[in-house]
Amino acid sequence: MRSTLENAPMSLARTALELAAAYDSVAVHRLYRELHAHPELSGAEHRTAARVATMLRAEGIECTEGVGGTGVVGVLSNGPGRTVLIRADMDALPVTENSDLPYASTADGVMHACGHDAHSAMLVGTAQALARGRQHWSGTVVFVAQPAEETGQGALAMRDDGLHERFPLPDVLLAQHISAGPIGLVAHVEGPVLAASASVDLVVHGRGGHGSRPDTTTDPIVIGAAIVGRLQSIVSREIAPRETAVVTVGRFHAGTADNVIPATAELGLTVRSTSREVQEQILAAVRRIVRAECDAAGVTTGPDIRIVKSMPATVNDARVARSVADIHTRMFGRGQIIDPGPAMGSEDFSELALDPDGRAIPYHYWFLPSTPIAVWDAAPGQSPRAKFGNVPSAHSPDFAPDPAVLDHGVAAMTGAVLAELHKTANDVLGDPLGS
Repeated sequence: MRSTLENAPMSLARTALELAAAYDSVAVHRLYRELHAHPELSGAEHRTAARVATMLRAEGIECTEGVGGTGVVGVLSNGPGRTVLIRADMDALPVTENSDLPYASTADGVMHACGHDAHSAMLVGTAQALARGRQHWSGTVVFVAQPAEETGQGALAMRDDGLHERFPLPDVLLAQHISAGPIGLVAHVEGPVLAASASVDLVVHGRGGHGSRPDTTTDPIVIGAAIVGRLQSIVSREIAPRETAVVTVGRFHAGTADNVIPATAELGLTVRSTSREVQEQILAAVRRIVRAECDAAGVTTGPDIRIVKSMPATVNDARVARSVADIHTRMFGRGQIIDPGPAMGSEDFSELALDPDGRAIPYHYWFLPSTPIAVWDAAPGQSPRAKFGNVPSAHSPDFAPDPAVLDHGVAAMTGAVLAELHKTANDVLGDPLGS
């Protein structure tokens, strides 16, 4: 990385690369391996939080633990200027690891299958880079290690625990997430980048009885099957083709014996879209269809319809997105920056983007592909899209990102912060990689 800067003019991009190259890579990589080997589920990130807090304090960063449960908040003040909040999530998933990594999970049935161990390590690395390069920026950085992203509860818990009242209120929020795809790229999307999601539990009440006498029952399995089929028409027939939406039935439980018609059937849905209006339209359609199918079958009780978890859409601010994408283009080269368009995964990061009065705070959220090049090259498929479907992705028991993504992520986040907190307008000039 340094060799590309030999004859480059001084610039913000050059500064970011030099700061990132000077962070304690050995310690941060060691932290990553430790966190990967000792994953903790949502809300139980005690060891992870303590390690992150210890390493932040080692850089002279004022640190508070126990925010919103196990959340950690570090504050690095460096003179007058704007305030930038950096967020990393900490929790693991109830997945049994299938990798042969020497630092594979030692926790039974728990794995960092979504890269939050990498995010936490990159947060610490970025803190080191910024704390050791204070002369290049002015303002305040708030470092947030957030619990319980996977359950959609952590960001809201931290906000409800006074994140923006107890600590400096940010002018902008930044977050990054590793993903499948060839390492070295940075994926930026302006506007909607992740979908709103809702998990919906349904209970259909019928009337049970003997399997040989269905005429004396009201079969909830038949009703449930009709509901599953009808739900598939929402996106294809009620949502405008220009919108992006998904309705998936991921759970259908009913009965205990082949000759018994049960009294109830339970279904679990995920509903996803890229706008609040479409999300509300879909959920209204789900309620209408479920009730109508039950009415058509003559059901007199229920149904029970309950939203058990929801996350808002993640919609990147246009100005911040362009600013971060610009500095990353200057740092890494134009060919390394891609726009994959919005994804249907969901995040609770945007829950942090409301001030105490309910006003929106601008933010940008981007992806860092992290598949080892050898794995990517060996994956079947002639096109990137085909290969993408044939490499381990987030939530897979085989997910094993290239640890080099840590260095890439520290550089990317350091550059993004400097783009917001650089000292003078002249700092943004220059293009060290000739892109």
